[in-house]
Formats: sequence, structure tokens, C-alpha cells
Amino acid sequence: MRAVGIEAAVGLAVALAAWGAAGPRPGLAAAAGGIAMLCGNALAVAVALGGGIRPAGAAFARLLLGTLGKWVVAVAVIAVALGPLRLPSLPLLAGLAAGMLAYLLALNLGTQRRQR
Repeated sequence: MRAVGIEAAVGLAVALAAWGAAGPRPGLAAAAGGIAMLCGNALAVAVALGGGIRPAGAAFARLLLGTLGKWVVAVAVIAVALGPLRLPSLPLLAGLAAGMLAYLLALNLGTQRRQR
């Protein structure tokens, strides 16, 4: 869950940078991209790690289900942001990419610290 917190901070920073550089609509678009990955990854963590100790097959199924849920949530938020809200796509993708990279880097850095 620490990685999700880092992802939220990076998403907020990208949204504020887009808001300051280009105005409120691009800022909201970047925030929507960050929120899409934030909600998706939070759901994936809850599903994949929320069941306690399970056999390998069940743990793998929970991991796949969490990943599927993450991308369903992300695509749904993106569809709403681009469709009815008509937010600009480039800041939306920037927020999405920043959230995804922050989450992956936070997971990788946490793993390297524990291995030492």
C-alpha cells in the first residue's frame, strides 16, 4: 500500500504541474489519469493481497483478477474523462503514465531494500 501512496503523491504533483502550466482543464485531465491508475492499483492490491494465505493456484487467480480489475477501472475512468467530460488527452495520458511509473518504481525500490 506504500507504493499506492507514492503513486498518489506523484499523480498530484503531475496534476498541479499541468494545472500551473496549461490551465484547469489540462490539470483536471492529468488528475483523472493519475486517479485512474491510483484507483486501479488500489483495487488490484486489495484483491490480490486481501485473501490471506491461499494455495498457489488461488493466489495466482487473485493476482490475475486484481490485474484485470485494475485495467477495467483505468479504462472506465479514461473513457469517462475523454467521452462525456471531453478532457484533453495528452495531459490525461501524462497523468496515467506518471502514476504507472511511480507505482512500478515504488514496488521495485521496496523490493531492493528488503533483499539487502
